[in-house]
Amino acid sequence: TNDVVTREYTVNIHKRIHGIGFKKRAPRSIKEIRKFAEKMMGTPDIRIDTRLNKHMWSQGVRNVPYRVRVRLARKRNEDEDSVHRLYTLVTYVPVTTFKGSQTVNVESTE
Repeated sequence: TNDVVTREYTVNIHKRIHGIGFKKRAPRSIKEIRKFAEKMMGTPDIRIDTRLNKHMWSQGVRNVPYRVRVRLARKRNEDEDSVHRLYTLVTYVPVTTFKGSQTVNVESTE
């Protein structure tokens, strides 16, 4: 895998928390985003931005947003004592509509 890459994805949360009890929906949605990021980027170390967390919880524990646009940034791990060379930062991308939005590579600003 080429080291450092940033992509934007739309995650369909709705299908991922189907059949989950009300009190576990928001926490599960965060876990599912984590799982999604790990699958897409192949790094076990996933860090979720607080703004994304706030957005997922914005309508309470039960009414989680159906979809969310996220930016997955695979970065080099700075602290040397970590076992993983790379980590993935997951940030929230506000969009007005999800219609026709596809996965895009973002030119990294590093």
